[in-house]
Amino acid sequence: MLVVIGNDLLTKAPNTPRRERPDIEEHPVKGGAVIYIGALVCLGGGWAVPGRSAPGLVTVGVAERGASPAIDGGDTVRTRRGVFQFANSAGADRIDRSAIGRPAYVVDDQTVALTDAAGTRSLAGQVRDVEALGVWVEI
Repeated sequence: MLVVIGNDLLTKAPNTPRRERPDIEEHPVKGGAVIYIGALVCLGGGWAVPGRSAPGLVTVGVAERGASPAIDGGDTVRTRRGVFQFANSAGADRIDRSAIGRPAYVVDDQTVALTDAAGTRSLAGQVRDVEALGVWVEI
């Protein structure tokens, strides 16, 4: 039997690599960045950085260990995807229960907001719940 992938045909069963824990990844850290355990981690230009208000970042998870390399790629950070609780923003950007199912945006490495602040914030993930202690976001 032939399996079609794109325009190529396989003529035998491939030994396709897989990850046992697809929710856990390692990313090289941007030189000079300081990432703390439990921090929201983003990729900027391919390098792991702590979450911050900036356009074009890609949220990849929460840090399972800290990192602070002197040079680009001098260390890696292990991240985990899932549903995590972050601090809620204030004022007009405060997230309430009516935002469940909607996007949350990165303010810093521990805070999320309701809006992208006119395109100056990157997507953190999807709001799953809101409690007095914070906002549960799925990354």
